[in-house]
Amino acid sequence: MARAPATASSSDPVSRAFQLERFRDYLALEAGNSGHTVENYLRDITRLAVYATSRGVRAPEQLSATQLREFIYFLKDLGLAPTTIGRQISAIRTYFRFLIGEGLAARDPSERIESPKRWRTLPAVLSVAEMKQLLEAPNPDQPLGIRDHALLEFAYATGARVSELVGVKLQDLFFKERIARVFGKGRKERLVPVGRRAIGEVSMYIERVRPDLDRGHGGGFLFLNARGTPLSRVGAWGIIKAHARRAGLAKRVTPHTLRHTFATHLLEGGADLRAVQEMLGHADLSTTQLYTHVDRDYLRTVHKSYHPRA
Repeated sequence: MARAPATASSSDPVSRAFQLERFRDYLALEAGNSGHTVENYLRDITRLAVYATSRGVRAPEQLSATQLREFIYFLKDLGLAPTTIGRQISAIRTYFRFLIGEGLAARDPSERIESPKRWRTLPAVLSVAEMKQLLEAPNPDQPLGIRDHALLEFAYATGARVSELVGVKLQDLFFKERIARVFGKGRKERLVPVGRRAIGEVSMYIERVRPDLDRGHGGGFLFLNARGTPLSRVGAWGIIKAHARRAGLAKRVTPHTLRHTFATHLLEGGADLRAVQEMLGHADLSTTQLYTHVDRDYLRTVHKSYHPRA
């Protein structure tokens, strides 16, 4: 695990540049904080000052909102608890109130820092080996097993939301181009690539199984249930859950797990973040950037496993 930067002493250039002694006096004398709070907040801001200095920031007024967010994610990468990071954020906000009140800074970049309570947590991501286990779970000798295999392959190949998955119609598949059309939030249309393996399984399902399932109530939808009506979101969830159990996976697996696994595996393989954003149908790149934190966990694991000095 990475180590936090060393703290600065009260007499060194970092302490002077970031007004740490004056901040201590403010906390103790003006704000009337307890000795414990003064000690913690001073330690937190010293950590920020050392971090900022190591990245070329020479004074607190030079810090930007982006740099503060990067610092918070740095603390998260160190493995600090959300409660500790929450206190760090509180210390930073108090620090900038002090700077502005003393005329040492003209703006407060800490206003846009997101607290740990608002962090979005990602569900479990399957490894490549676990994904292979899941894909091999359906019984290929049973018609519904062929359907389920096609559904799993399609979900993993496209990263489609469950509502998008069950909403695909036969007319939305372009086999020659290996592309599918899906309709996301607000009926926003996008085209997503479908891998060779997935398009082959879907083709087999359409040719061998779907005609027998469709009793005139399929409505042109790709995935049908045993009664011949369009598969529902709950039905898709049940199929995925059943095969995760059949595969012996200990993790909780949902349709959204496959979407997260799709994105994470692409990023681990070196895919461009904006390309992944387009395939997922995210309007905001920041939503896709959540996956880079999963990716960093993966990179740390690789580093620890293979670097001789890790």
